[in-house]
Amino acid sequence: MVASSVSTPSPSFSEYTFPSHRLRALQDGTKTPLVLVACGSFSPITHMHLRMFEMAVDHVKQGMSEFEVVGGYLSPVSDRYNKAGLASAAHRVRMCELACDETSDWLMVDPWEAGQPEYQPTAVVLDHISYEINHNLGGIPYPPPPLQSTDYLTVPTTTTPRKPARLMLLGGSDLLQTMSQPGVWSQSDLNHILTTHGLFIIERSGSDISDALAPLKEWSDAAGKNWMENIQFVRQLIANDISSTRIRQFLRQGMSVQYLLPQVVIEYIRERGLYRDVEEFRENRASSMPPFTREAVDHAVGKRRFVVAEGGEGCGDKEGEEAMRGRKV
Repeated sequence: MVASSVSTPSPSFSEYTFPSHRLRALQDGTKTPLVLVACGSFSPITHMHLRMFEMAVDHVKQGMSEFEVVGGYLSPVSDRYNKAGLASAAHRVRMCELACDETSDWLMVDPWEAGQPEYQPTAVVLDHISYEINHNLGGIPYPPPPLQSTDYLTVPTTTTPRKPARLMLLGGSDLLQTMSQPGVWSQSDLNHILTTHGLFIIERSGSDISDALAPLKEWSDAAGKNWMENIQFVRQLIANDISSTRIRQFLRQGMSVQYLLPQVVIEYIRERGLYRDVEEFRENRASSMPPFTREAVDHAVGKRRFVVAEGGEGCGDKEGEEAMRGRKV
């Protein structure tokens, strides 16, 4: 391992630029471009986090013929989220970037959420990425259909056609369980995520999906919606229960984490001495995560859009670690 590969300075959130360098052009112009987004702590990022994206892509190819995956994003939570064992946002963003660069040619890390001074609910993060792709970038380019023989009088256009991308949240079955717990997620946010965007759930051993679905279906029916049609379930054909919590425990105890994380992430952790301190396994969420309403989401996104319009730039595991946040990756 070359030392310089993990010695890049920490990102500067004050110089935020939305990453789009790995967004793919749509190959089939008849399909809807799909972007997958995973939100979470990533403290640290593991092979399981990365593997979820590949499983979701296989699911789309095998059972969602109307969609084509064109990109994937990891969005690490900001330092404002109080959780035991949470490394700084700069470290977590950098580890995610190194992992994506080493293991993937299509995954990216959006540091916007990590750079925010306040906690951002999932709905805001999804809206932010959607706005960057579909408004600021104009959507996803796709090849126009070939001219037919009867179209010889049509003047060819030099403008590349684009389609708006659909975003879907990606997480484990424990994410679904937090969504079904009263008071954890606001129903307005659930409605927004499960109506406007969508959800991919990677099934995990020991998680009862049917119990988690029942309350969601009840709330959906009461709202006159059909949330279930926007939830996709992906089976784990090879069990993978790597947990960031267990990784941190191994590191504190001086145990090997080889082959559980990308090698470049292991080197980064080793060079900076991360996760050596004993954690206090008690979470303090109440002060940093008040309940959010749909109005708060609209206000946050609308405020950011105003800044962009004025020519400015934006700022910027499982086992119950993220229950109040509703982010389980």
